[in-house]
Amino acid sequence: MTSQGEGFTIDSDGVDPNQVPKRTLCTGEKIPAIGLGTFGSDHVSGEEVAETVKKAVSMGYRNIDCASVYGNESLIGDALHEAMEAGIPRNELWITSKLWNDMHGEGDVLISCAKTLKDLKLDYLDLFLVHWPFQNFHEPGCDADSRDRNARPYIHEEFMKTWRQMERLVKLGLVRHIGTSNVTISKLRMILRDAEIKPVCNEMELHPHFQQPELFHFVKENGMVPIGFCPIGSPRRPDRDRAPGDTVDTEDPVVMKIARNHRVHPSVLCVKWAVQNGQVPIPFSTNPTHLRSNLQAVVEDPLTKEEMEKIGKMDRNCRLIKGQVFLWKGAKDWRDIWR
Repeated sequence: MTSQGEGFTIDSDGVDPNQVPKRTLCTGEKIPAIGLGTFGSDHVSGEEVAETVKKAVSMGYRNIDCASVYGNESLIGDALHEAMEAGIPRNELWITSKLWNDMHGEGDVLISCAKTLKDLKLDYLDLFLVHWPFQNFHEPGCDADSRDRNARPYIHEEFMKTWRQMERLVKLGLVRHIGTSNVTISKLRMILRDAEIKPVCNEMELHPHFQQPELFHFVKENGMVPIGFCPIGSPRRPDRDRAPGDTVDTEDPVVMKIARNHRVHPSVLCVKWAVQNGQVPIPFSTNPTHLRSNLQAVVEDPLTKEEMEKIGKMDRNCRLIKGQVFLWKGAKDWRDIWR
């Protein structure tokens, strides 16, 4: 380890950030093709997440995916500040955050963004996403039976009022780009039709057992970059997001065989596939070995065309993050959220 400022060191076994592939946005700017998620799945403390951010940046990660609802942005801000004080240029970092569902009201978007900037100790965000396309709410750490009594289905006119505030953030220089998350093709069609500033990214669940090919191609065909959460199937996701019939990507025989051929763990194989498939995966781990392996996977030993095709045929349409806590009165089941 080579010292670079008090409390922050550069990992000599890390990856040169310049070697990490990038995705080109419709604006011509580039986002690193792998990021670090910061959702601790309700079992990792904010302090651990912040320490992980420090380790990740020291290894060569430059894309950090945050959200106000994760409850750890102020601690992550300390880690980012320490890294920049030690010499990591701000313009080398790509920092994303998200607007939570209870802050869609008139004027609330600016308030939410301002708090996130203060917590993260930043002057601007590279990307700000609308976390979910409605105001339905749940408390952090809730169980699967939790419901918001005021929950309603997607109402496009209400969403666009929120989007106009997102656009204002860009015009004010507080946010460089804005995007969507957890939306469907039907919703995206209307958003793209009515937006003055188009979303540059869409964050969505993506892993070998849930490839969402129609939405994935729609996003890319409309000039957006797909950001994939749960890229290894989120084995440590909260209990509320577990259901009978859920499959495990890393135990799939195809993944396991290809991983053995490349001498990597199946989870690393999933990350490698994701990047080669054209998305930006945002895996989360507090394990330094896993962090390093995920980053190295995108710069060395690529999968063959045949291996990519085999994984492409693995899709089981197994959505893990079903979102049932956002259901409204009269909805049949979680599938109504994704129409």
